[in-house]
Amino acid sequence: MLSRARLAVAPLYLFACLILGGSAQGIWQNMILQLAGVALIAWAAAESSRESLVSPARQALLIAMLGIAVVALQLVPLPANLWPHLGARERIADGYRALGMPIPPAPLSLTPYLSLDSLLGLIPPLAIFCAMVRLKAYRGKWVALALVAGTVAGILIGALQVASPADQSPWYPYSETNLGTAVGFFANANHMAGLLVITIPFLAAIAAAGKTENMQRYSAVIALCMGAGLVILVGLALNGSLAGYGLALPVLAASTLIVLPAGSRLRLWSIILAFLLVVAAVVALETVPIGGTKLGEDATSSVQSRAEILATSSRALHDFLPLGSGLGSFREVYQLYELPNQVTTTYVIHAHNDYVELALETGLAGIAVLLLFFIWWGAAVWRVWRTAEAGPFARAAAIASAAILVHSLVDFPLRTAAISACFGMCLALLADRRAPLPSDPSDLRPTRHVSIG
Repeated sequence: MLSRARLAVAPLYLFACLILGGSAQGIWQNMILQLAGVALIAWAAAESSRESLVSPARQALLIAMLGIAVVALQLVPLPANLWPHLGARERIADGYRALGMPIPPAPLSLTPYLSLDSLLGLIPPLAIFCAMVRLKAYRGKWVALALVAGTVAGILIGALQVASPADQSPWYPYSETNLGTAVGFFANANHMAGLLVITIPFLAAIAAAGKTENMQRYSAVIALCMGAGLVILVGLALNGSLAGYGLALPVLAASTLIVLPAGSRLRLWSIILAFLLVVAAVVALETVPIGGTKLGEDATSSVQSRAEILATSSRALHDFLPLGSGLGSFREVYQLYELPNQVTTTYVIHAHNDYVELALETGLAGIAVLLLFFIWWGAAVWRVWRTAEAGPFARAAAIASAAILVHSLVDFPLRTAAISACFGMCLALLADRRAPLPSDPSDLRPTRHVSIG
C-alpha cells in the first residue's frame, strides 16, 4: 500500500507551483520548481514498478517527447549558406552583410537561449504528470484540496492587495503587475482569474465524492464546498477580470454535470448552456482591449487590440512557415512586423492567442504535435464522460482543462508554472483513470445495525 508521505508528493508540488509559479518574473522561484520537477521526473524514470503505464498515459508522454524533439531540432546549428534562405531569415543575413560581418552558422531558432528557457517551462507540468501516472503519488481528493488551498490563499493575498494603496502595497509579489486588482500570487489578473475558474469543477468533484461518506460527514463536505464557492465568488469580484467572469459561467454550468444524477434531464440543458456561454465569452473577450475592464472600450494601438496583434502575428506566421521562428522568439519577431504609427512605449510580449503564437514559433511540426494532442485530449475526455467507472475528479479535470484551452484563445495562461502545473494535473487525472481510493483507512468502518425488539 502506498504510504501517506508518497501520496502527498503530487499535491504538495502542485501547491508549491501555485504559490511560487505565478510569473516568469520569479526567476528564483521558477528555478526551485524546475529543480524539484527534475527530481520528480528522475524518480519516475528510475521507479521500478510491475504496473505498466496505461495506454493514454504512454500516448501523452509520447506527444510530449515529440514536442521536445521539435524544439531540440530548432537548436541544431545550420550551415551559413542554408539558414538565410529559410523563411524570413534573409533580413537577418542582410544585417550581417550591412555590418561587414561573415554570416555564421545558426540554428532555426532566432532566439536559441529563449527557446531553451521556454523548454524548461515544460518541467512543472511534466513533473506532476509523471508523479501522478508513474509514481501514483496522489489521491484525487488530495490534489483537489491542494488546488482549493492554493486558490483560497491567493484570494486572501488579493484582498490585502486591493485593501492597500496600489502604489504602496507590499503584497504584490512582482514589480510588473496589474496594480489595483487582486492578482494573488500572479502578476497578471487574467491568470489569477483562470485559477479561480478551474477550481470550480474540483469543488463540485469534492462534493460528489463526499456522497460515499456518512450523512454527517457529507453535510460537512457540502458546507465546506459552499463556503469555498462563496470565497471564489468574492475572489472573482476582487479580481475584476472579464476573462474570469466570462469563463466562470460556462464552467459553472458544466460543473453541474458532476453532481447531477446520470439520468437527469437537466444534463443535456447544462451541456447546451455551457457551450453557448463559451462561445459568447470568447466573442466578447475578443472585442475587449487588452487590459480593459469593460466591454465597448476602444483599442487605439497594436498593444491594446487583440485583433491587431492577431493580424500582425499572422503576417509573421505567413513568412516563417513552414519551419517557424523558434520557441520563445515571439517578442523579437513581432517587433519586426509592427506598424510604426502604432508603436507605443508598451510592447507586446505574447500574441494573446497561444495557438497562433505556437504556430509562429514552431511551424508545421509544432502544429502537427498540437493536433495530435487535441486528438488525444478529445479521446480522453470522451472516455471519462462515457465510462461509468470514471470518478468525479477525472470529470472535473476534463472541464478545467477545457477552460484552460479556451482561455488560451485570448491569453497565455499556460506560460506560467502555476497554471501549467494545474493543466498537467488535469491531464494526469484524464490519463490515469484508476478507481478512487478511500481517503482514509478509518473510513472503512463496519456498518452499525440497531435492532428494536
